[in-house]
Amino acid sequence: MVSLAKQFFGRSGIFLAAAASLCALSACNQRTLEITSEPPGALVKLNDVEVGRTPLQVNFKYYGVYDVRLALEGYENLATSAEAVAPWYEYPGPDLATAATSTNVRRGWNFILVPLPTDARTLEQQLIVRGRELAADHASALPPAAETPAGNPAAE
Repeated sequence: MVSLAKQFFGRSGIFLAAAASLCALSACNQRTLEITSEPPGALVKLNDVEVGRTPLQVNFKYYGVYDVRLALEGYENLATSAEAVAPWYEYPGPDLATAATSTNVRRGWNFILVPLPTDARTLEQQLIVRGRELAADHASALPPAAETPAGNPAAE
């Protein structure tokens, strides 16, 4: 009788494990980023990896913040970050219940590119303004210069 019980539980344990594996394998969880830009056709890099031109769809594994770079001739390059936020059922706890089900998560990001000015004088003026802004930022970030005593050869 004991050996019969061992056989029964052994077989049912194998059956339950096989059934659970089949359920887990049948679940298709897909995470997709849909990236668009105005105008379309911009080259997209996510975390410094080229993924294509807008509009595009790309699968992703991890939720969180991504570095996004877009480039299109005639437009200013865009370097920013965007976050792929996890839905509530992907947090610990509910994720155990949804692991065996099929889920499709889609996150959409749209970026607006600014056209470059065509006038050479405008480009020059913008470059000068940006240079002055950078110099001002740099100057405010430096600590005040320490005064050196008179007669110090290192100061001369």
